Amino acid sequence: MIGKLLIANRGEIACRVIKTARRMGVRTVAVYSEADANARHVRLADEAVCIGPAAARESYLVIDRIIDAARRTGAQAIHPGYGFLSENEDFAERCAAEGIIFVGPPAASIRAMGSKSAAKSLMEKASVPLTPGYHGDNQEPAFLKGQADAIGYPVLIKASAGGGGKGMRLVEKGEDFEAALASCQREAKSSFGDDRVLVERYVTRPRHIEIQVFADTQGNGVYLFERDCSVQRRHQKVLEEAPAPGMSEARRREMGEAAVAAAKAVGYVGAGTVEFIAEQDGRFYFMEMNTRLQVEHPVTEMITGQDLVEWQLRVASGEPLPLRQDQLQIRGHALEARIYAEDANKGFLPSTGKLVHLSPPAESLNVRVDTGVEAGDEITPHYDPMIAKLIVWDENRDGALARMRRALADYRVVGVTTNIDFLSRLVACPAFAGADLDTGLIERSRGFLFPEAVAAPKEVLQVAAVGELLWEQAQAKSAAKQSGDPWSPWHARDGWRLNLQARRTLGFRDGEALAEVQVAYAADHWKLSVPGETVLARGRKLDGDRFAVELDDRRLIASVIAAGSKRHVFLNGQTWIVERDDPLHLVEAGGAQGGGLTAPMPGKVVALLVQPGAKVDKGTPLLILEAMKMEHTITAPKNGVVKAFCYAAGDQVADGAELVEFVGSEEAK
Repeated sequence: MIGKLLIANRGEIACRVIKTARRMGVRTVAVYSEADANARHVRLADEAVCIGPAAARESYLVIDRIIDAARRTGAQAIHPGYGFLSENEDFAERCAAEGIIFVGPPAASIRAMGSKSAAKSLMEKASVPLTPGYHGDNQEPAFLKGQADAIGYPVLIKASAGGGGKGMRLVEKGEDFEAALASCQREAKSSFGDDRVLVERYVTRPRHIEIQVFADTQGNGVYLFERDCSVQRRHQKVLEEAPAPGMSEARRREMGEAAVAAAKAVGYVGAGTVEFIAEQDGRFYFMEMNTRLQVEHPVTEMITGQDLVEWQLRVASGEPLPLRQDQLQIRGHALEARIYAEDANKGFLPSTGKLVHLSPPAESLNVRVDTGVEAGDEITPHYDPMIAKLIVWDENRDGALARMRRALADYRVVGVTTNIDFLSRLVACPAFAGADLDTGLIERSRGFLFPEAVAAPKEVLQVAAVGELLWEQAQAKSAAKQSGDPWSPWHARDGWRLNLQARRTLGFRDGEALAEVQVAYAADHWKLSVPGETVLARGRKLDGDRFAVELDDRRLIASVIAAGSKRHVFLNGQTWIVERDDPLHLVEAGGAQGGGLTAPMPGKVVALLVQPGAKVDKGTPLLILEAMKMEHTITAPKNGVVKAFCYAAGDQVADGAELVEFVGSEEAK
């Protein structure tokens, strides 16, 4: 067995590998960039080595630095995690040349499956069904456009070396092909260092089903059943589950055996995933093979009772597979939700910032949280904005859905915008709950998933007021303990007055609207008045950040977390953000000055799409900003004139930086 393991990755997957390695008695070495010096995976490992600046291309993607760290620490093996160098054949070859065990397949297997085009050619020879398309070497734009025209629209352009939804564009009509191709190639080059693409027919209402396979050095291979990964945004997975709803035993066996045959055809060793596109009528087509552990592997672990990282380490040590195919069984149902720092209502735009407060649901046999961050850590623009993976298990799918709804309701994050409320709506969505699945589920359920913003209900304001009053009491008690006279009545915040009842107003801003809660103090409660309702309120702190609120005869469990002037109210599985309005500081909330368009997050300008002085219509693309290896197009907010660009292509920009000097048509006259 491996004695010391270096994890050539960061975040959640590095922490995940460390957990299993520690249980198996394997010492671990973390590597980290300067931006990750205090990261959780660094704190968990037995040793850690700094490998360079924040940018991944100068740290986590530098093979020489990873190998050097392994040599210096005496690590016998390297686990690549997923992403970064996990599917890099040069890295696997270098490990072999240095006498270091690569916890993954041989370089030849990675090479065979690493290119989508080459992999499809290999599968075609093996009679595995393929989606109609072009998978060849000719990358001339005019030629690829001709292939797309021949296939028939809509088509999907995909990075040949891609993964994770990056370098992928859906093209609905021929006139959009060239722009989509150029954007796809830029993103592919940035993410994978390879701008080659393939073009395929876009399957209407496809399901994304993948098979987990494992092979050892003795020639044994098994499949650990399937995962349904159909629920996606921007071609990236959001929710995964195992087993796939509606999967018959015959189809499961057919897909599983095809996946194992594909792995054996390339001499595969270790964990891999063979991904298929499945039509509603049951037909399926090979899409790609990921020659690594997948982000969503925990759902397979939950339904099989197996630790796939342990399997990886045992196979890499030369041991045979722990179980035969006939010994593997499915038990129950599992779901995984990816908790991201992103704003679902703004096109899933990533969010950055400090995790001021982080309170995940309690873990148990039914609930698991895989994370790489803790409260106080930073979500930076340098890496993927994933906060955690939330995994639940139950005896059946309905039970798992109920577990997920409750776990999401108990997940509280302050400091960055998250997709938790969106995920809560997603698991409650009739299409998802009814297993009516395909990769377009989010788009066709937009009305349910993206409801119109509504004002904070009165009970949210009442809970926010109780939270404020309880916080004031706690502050007063703390100050009293530190004073020379802790029992002085002047420390109390109980609203006592001689011969009259104390009253005050607590103001909260809900967006632009000002909402006021009138507070009247009594001996053991408060009387709270909002327009149209007055209630008697009591509050009592519970465990952690939760407190109990009594509003007349109703009892609610809630949390109110302060971050600056903002109050994050977690109530009934939803998050509401209101801002404390202090009458002593009547400062107008300033908006963007002038007619500039600002960067929604830190990034790099990759293309300017119009000339200064150009007259443009509302929605016209003006420039492309790359952030977190994804491209974001900045468009004209209305008809007008582009006076000037503030940055050139290739320039780095800060969050909120003015990008374009723009005036509306009415102002330009």
